[in-house]
Amino acid sequence: EAQLVESGGGWVKPGGSLTLSCVASGFNFGGSAIAWFRQAPGKGPQAVASISSVDGSTSYANSVKERFIITRDNGRSTAYLQMNGLKPEDTAVYYCAATSWGLWSRPEEHEHWGQGTQVTVSP
Repeated sequence: EAQLVESGGGWVKPGGSLTLSCVASGFNFGGSAIAWFRQAPGKGPQAVASISSVDGSTSYANSVKERFIITRDNGRSTAYLQMNGLKPEDTAVYYCAATSWGLWSRPEEHEHWGQGTQVTVSP
């Protein structure tokens, strides 16, 4: 059974940092692009960042460029999202997702999803 498990969320003050982890099992992690999405209350899912399975190239939403860094460790079947300079508008549930074929920014094109981890940014 395919599984993605996120961890590392929590509460942080504006300007602070958090690193999220996503541990995968039960599918071909190395052959899948990994993306992080987030969903704030009352809003639809937003693609945050993605990392390719082929060459490790990355993509970011404009709102997080220069602040967030996505990485992966195929040997550990784990992806990470380092979040720096956090803002209150970054508050959301963060999900990692995997796709072997889809476009990174389209949630409907990701086959596997984690359960999410809450990130809260407030004074």
